[in-house]
Amino acid sequence: MYAVIATQGHQYIVQEWLELTVDKIIDTKEWDSVTFDNVYCIFDKDGKNVSVGTPVVKWATVKAKIISHDRWDKTRVLKFQGKKRYQRVKWFRPEQTTITIEKISA
Repeated sequence: MYAVIATQGHQYIVQEWLELTVDKIIDTKEWDSVTFDNVYCIFDKDGKNVSVGTPVVKWATVKAKIISHDRWDKTRVLKFQGKKRYQRVKWFRPEQTTITIEKISA
């Protein structure tokens, strides 16, 4: 069984026991359980049984366990304006959370 969930402004296709890296989930610790209520769609591998929400499927939830909090690799951010000799370089490391999907309840 697969589901489409939304967290932190991004959508992911998930299935049970999938390990996934998402943007940091705030106010959580490692090995805590998290429930996602924003489930947009649930479907089988065959695609025969499909439930699409308007906009969410109200009776569906996805439970996950937080594995770790970490940071992405450094990303270079460049501001540049041509013909004005303006150039600024910054480095940015966004935070991430690794989760494991435990159960999709439909």
